[in-house]
Amino acid sequence: MQTLTITTPDDWHCHFRDGDTLTESVRASARVFRRALAMPNLTPPITTAKRALEYREQILTARPAGSDFEPVVTLYLTDATKREDIQIAAKQGIKAAKLYPAGVTTNSDSAVNSIETLYPLFEEMAQQGMLLLIHGEVNDPDIDIFDRESVFIDRHLQPIVKAFPELKIVFEHVSTSEAVDFVNGASENVAATITPQHLLLNRNDLLVGGLKPHNYCLPILKRSSHQVALQKAITTGSKKFFLGTDSAPHEQNQKESACGCAGCYTAPVAIELYAQVFESLDALDKLEGFASHHGADFYGLPRNTDKITLAKKTWTVPEKIPLNGGKILIPFFAGQSLSWQLQE
Repeated sequence: MQTLTITTPDDWHCHFRDGDTLTESVRASARVFRRALAMPNLTPPITTAKRALEYREQILTARPAGSDFEPVVTLYLTDATKREDIQIAAKQGIKAAKLYPAGVTTNSDSAVNSIETLYPLFEEMAQQGMLLLIHGEVNDPDIDIFDRESVFIDRHLQPIVKAFPELKIVFEHVSTSEAVDFVNGASENVAATITPQHLLLNRNDLLVGGLKPHNYCLPILKRSSHQVALQKAITTGSKKFFLGTDSAPHEQNQKESACGCAGCYTAPVAIELYAQVFESLDALDKLEGFASHHGADFYGLPRNTDKITLAKKTWTVPEKIPLNGGKILIPFFAGQSLSWQLQE
């Protein structure tokens, strides 16, 4: 196969940030995706419908000329979020709200300390038809970082799903076999996104031969058996799993520092990376459903009607992406060869 044409895909988990980084990351996503769900963990976080719609306008302004790329904005849940905030957001057309347990990832310090206190909000979201997006990890210092997703499932996710069977839930960026099993065993109202980094890499790719900061993300890469479970999940063609890159740009000096900020900047190469994974699994026929159909269906949005074409062509990912003021982003797989390329 020398070319592959699929319905234009969507990205159901993406970080655009703001400032110069927003301009670059929006351009990278608009290159291939028709829609992208913009995460709300800015500084300060997007906790109101008003701020979410303002952020949407910022993203639209950053689109390349002539682009019909559409951002889907979300609300950031905190301990102070009220039912009225959910009602207002739903009336403004905001499709989803994001649950970050406090401290689990970048810019999550303002997030939720007691998940159970949000149950009235979950009830309201179910009534409003608003999706709950979950970063599913605990942040207890006594829980090993490689076990935090599986502990979250037992401690929090199972009770939420049981208490609110009508609530649509997206288990974001799943990274373990336990998460795959949970999603497969749950009702049709539970789905999950899977990132390219969790499909392509395992913890050896982060730690062996020296720490590789540009492979560091949260949830952290797990052992290869979990990577295999994720790969098997996408080859089934199950509508419960769909594309969410978790593309998360950080400037080079932030990634290569004592902070070592979590996040892989995958947007510039995302669809090519997914194609490479699906091809390696002899499942290219499942790519379109995963990338273009399942997410739109779960969100209750129309599928895209236009197409993109990927060509079987070896090319090298750029080593770096310059921003204004001498700032630099390092794309995921920088300097490495890929075997598929978007025909633009």
